[in-house]
Amino acid sequence: MNEIGVGLLGFGTVGAGVVEGLQKNGDLLAERTGVRLALRRIADVDMVRDRGVKLEPGVLTNDAAAVINDPAVQVVVELIGGTKIAKQFILQALALGKPVVTANKALLAEHGEEIFAAAARHHTGVFYEASVAGGVPIIRALREGLVANRIARIYGILNGTCNYILTKMEREQVTFEHALKEAQAAGFAEADPGLDIDGHDTAHKAAILASLAYGVQVPMSRVYVEGIRGLAKTDIECARGLGYGIKLLAVIKHADGAIEVRVHPTLVPAGHMIASVSGVFNVVLVEGDIVGQTAYYGRGAGRLPTASAVLSDLADVARRLSAGPGRLPEPAPQPASAAVYRDLGAIMSRYYLRLSLLDKPGMLGQVMTILGQHGISIASVLQKEMHAGKHVPVIIVTDQAQEKDFEAALRILDAMDGVGGRTVRMRIEDLGTEK
Repeated sequence: MNEIGVGLLGFGTVGAGVVEGLQKNGDLLAERTGVRLALRRIADVDMVRDRGVKLEPGVLTNDAAAVINDPAVQVVVELIGGTKIAKQFILQALALGKPVVTANKALLAEHGEEIFAAAARHHTGVFYEASVAGGVPIIRALREGLVANRIARIYGILNGTCNYILTKMEREQVTFEHALKEAQAAGFAEADPGLDIDGHDTAHKAAILASLAYGVQVPMSRVYVEGIRGLAKTDIECARGLGYGIKLLAVIKHADGAIEVRVHPTLVPAGHMIASVSGVFNVVLVEGDIVGQTAYYGRGAGRLPTASAVLSDLADVARRLSAGPGRLPEPAPQPASAAVYRDLGAIMSRYYLRLSLLDKPGMLGQVMTILGQHGISIASVLQKEMHAGKHVPVIIVTDQAQEKDFEAALRILDAMDGVGGRTVRMRIEDLGTEK
């Protein structure tokens, strides 16, 4: 049986999971693929820490270049993270014609065009199933299972930290700050959670999915990002009363020749399956023109779920290398300039508004007049409390409106006498029912 030598860069949580998976199911992989994956070398700056797996003497080194350049290493797995050293190592491996398997979403989102061009130039490939949703095989689904479809839209819950926090807030009626502390105590959130709660992690993943779905390298500058930091418990409760849940949602669409990619807190119908995805789990909904809507669900992070995705890429690479020359390269995405992108102001959406209005006659009528002057019609209004002479929360749900019109109306509303504080605004997605 043929053997393919594997070199691993990064021996942290996921790297140790890859080693564990190879040791546990290496024979199974060999049986299913007809090729044996042999772990030759591992590079990591920490040569001492116990990762819970045993290695043969001489496998672990602190010299990444020695791993990349080793003739016995035919495929390089990059699990270091970051966008500087990791990029350098990946480009070195590709220059040697060695395929690379990576889970590095930030690197692919920000430098994918350069990396995929290098892979094409050296007649090799980059494989990145683990970069978007951990153990959920969404990359392969888009690249292979749905290859005959034009992708109309993708919706994704792609960050387990945010989903854990939102689940806690909804089920236990706690504040954002309380839910974040619980996530940190449970190990689901970092001490500095900004990458997650400010939406940037989800945005990196959304850019990768959009690039794969539409065949162009979608730049981060074209991804609108808004996180859940400081989301009010009041809005969770009001959304539930209106029949919605709130999720940090990646929204990817292609219509009328333009691509839109955005990440923001979103009201989703409580009866839709995506609203029931709880805790650290991820889900991706993909709508194709032939297949209709399909869903992909599972753990979006963690040692073994992510390692499972890395191993699936290694199995793919092993099959291709065994098949001989010419089997590795994948079509590289077209440059960003090859596509048209929809400006945020041009998108159409329904909206949830929470205004703090002085409880006096005529205030709500003024709000309705301003919205109407900007072409925004009202679907429902909710005011639970009345306190004459005081500010009270008023919830408004709108029909479809253009973002730029809505933003213009908001600027006037926030400056109006009798409005206390900035209006809270969230978009509503009907998850495939809208046309």
